[in-house]
Amino acid sequence: MKYIALLRGINVGGKNKVSMQILTHLFKSLGFNNVSTYINSGNVFFETDLFDSYALTQTLIKEFEIMFEFPIPILVKEIQEMRSIAESVPNDWLNDGEQKSDVAYLFPEIDSPEILNQLPFNTDYINITYIKGAVLWNLKMEDYSKSRLNKILGTNIYRLMTVRNVNTARKLPHLS
Repeated sequence: MKYIALLRGINVGGKNKVSMQILTHLFKSLGFNNVSTYINSGNVFFETDLFDSYALTQTLIKEFEIMFEFPIPILVKEIQEMRSIAESVPNDWLNDGEQKSDVAYLFPEIDSPEILNQLPFNTDYINITYIKGAVLWNLKMEDYSKSRLNKILGTNIYRLMTVRNVNTARKLPHLS
């Protein structure tokens, strides 16, 4: 099966620095095939005959911490699920100077439509949608502060998601 591991919070603001070359080596050393990465923010493609994404995740978290000497949350998704999520993003949602559109991939603990009720956003200024495995959001850049999008930072909910902009989210399922 084809999977992608989404590593949360690496190579951001000079913290939790991780070499993609060493990360690739880690995945190969665990017996995974066709290992590759996309950009420096922790997107690792791999193939394995194992079908238990929970067991895969636990192995990756443990082995990552051993190799890099710090823990990192890791979310493992099948490529087909990533494709379904990407296809759910409306075509007119962009990430450019006028709009901000992101996909927040959800860890299992919060993967429920109820998550929408827990987000601190002002829905008068931000469009949010739940799809199994993710929350999608879009807003006009001029409404950024009114949307209260930044209020999610540091919350318990935010620690249980990993965010990619829509440009990356649309590319990921097609790069494996």
